[in-house]
Amino acid sequence: MKIPRIGLVALAALVIASPALVAAQPKDMFIPLLVYRTGPYAPSGIPIADGFVDYFTLLNERDGGINGVKVVWEECETQYDNKQGVECYERLKGKSPVLVNPYSTAITYSLIPKASVDKVVVFSMGYGMSAASDGRWFPWVFNFPTNYWSQASAVIRYIGQQEGGLEKLKGKKIVHIFHNSAYGKEANPTLEELSKKYQFELTLLAVDHPGQEQKATWLQVRRLNPDWIFMSGWGVMNQVAIKEAVSIGFKMDHLIGNWWSANDSDVVPAGEGAKGYKGATFHAPGTGYKVHADIVKYVYDKGKGSAKKEEMGAPLYNRGIVNAMLSAEAIRTAMAKFGNKPLTGEQVRWGFENLNLTDQRLEQVGMRGFMHSLKVTCEDHEGSGPVLIQQWDGKKWIVVTDWIAPMREVVRPKIEAAAVDEAKKLNYAMRDCAKEK
Repeated sequence: MKIPRIGLVALAALVIASPALVAAQPKDMFIPLLVYRTGPYAPSGIPIADGFVDYFTLLNERDGGINGVKVVWEECETQYDNKQGVECYERLKGKSPVLVNPYSTAITYSLIPKASVDKVVVFSMGYGMSAASDGRWFPWVFNFPTNYWSQASAVIRYIGQQEGGLEKLKGKKIVHIFHNSAYGKEANPTLEELSKKYQFELTLLAVDHPGQEQKATWLQVRRLNPDWIFMSGWGVMNQVAIKEAVSIGFKMDHLIGNWWSANDSDVVPAGEGAKGYKGATFHAPGTGYKVHADIVKYVYDKGKGSAKKEEMGAPLYNRGIVNAMLSAEAIRTAMAKFGNKPLTGEQVRWGFENLNLTDQRLEQVGMRGFMHSLKVTCEDHEGSGPVLIQQWDGKKWIVVTDWIAPMREVVRPKIEAAAVDEAKKLNYAMRDCAKEK
């Protein structure tokens, strides 16, 4: 059969003018989940992954996605290993993700150079490179609502409050026990600066991966007899450290874990001895919020939950919920400008940089009182959010403080100076935020 020449021309023109005939347009938004459900960091990684999945499932089941655009995801097991994390990212990059949550400071450092090239937001919520909080130098990296340096300053402020004032820290002994990795070391420069400012005696004790052998560390602690211990641990390291602290009779209410060292899985193995242990956090523990009721109704009651219903509310499970919510709200912010449709990485980046999460919006998503409001700007990708201190009562976590403000006057100049140094390594140029408003 012969096709008229004009018919072939018309058909070719139709194909060129209608890309939909060649490839279907996306109807959803893909977010890769870099997780670690196996290995020595699984006790910490599992609840975070479960919180992520449950919140994204809630959005799809209750709301049909984000403004009607479904969220799709795929888990990739990293075992908290940098090489595996980068491999996961490269493997899933072909699915056109708009953002990635590395859930590892080391992996975050590796992905930062790729972000601006691949047009993928790196969202390292409360972890990663603290210097990247300066959005003028790192437009594709966000670590709100607060970072490691702010956390360290808030913990020192809290310790000062317990001692009767920051001036009373003079001569006190404070030990920082930290995971010997990029993550664990992040707080050290801030702690060192504060030790000079307030004249307390700081000792830094590293614990090598994975953290199962700590006898030598705690022998040093016994010898030093510190007034306070701050711990930046992860995975099985936390369980071991708390057990060791109990074994030497250290006062548990003077041992404060950072927000990655204060989960149910960290304290339960130590039994009654863990009672009194404290931890920093930037959101509440427990299930007393509407978001949890909605997850039960729309996810667990439909048999779609990723964990056991009774395990909801653990601090790291809630951390996953918060992270997923912030990701969704940044996307929703972008949709207000670009439309309720699948967005590009550049558009999502705009949403992250213009996120203004008010108490009213937190009420609407069922999280009023669960976390603090926050506002992100071109210059500030951290938000300098305040910190809470929670305490283990033997059965559950109780928030024992009001919101504690970080020492912004100490932290922000450090961020700006470090941002220049880190950006130089990557040949980044500083952008003019005034021109982007």
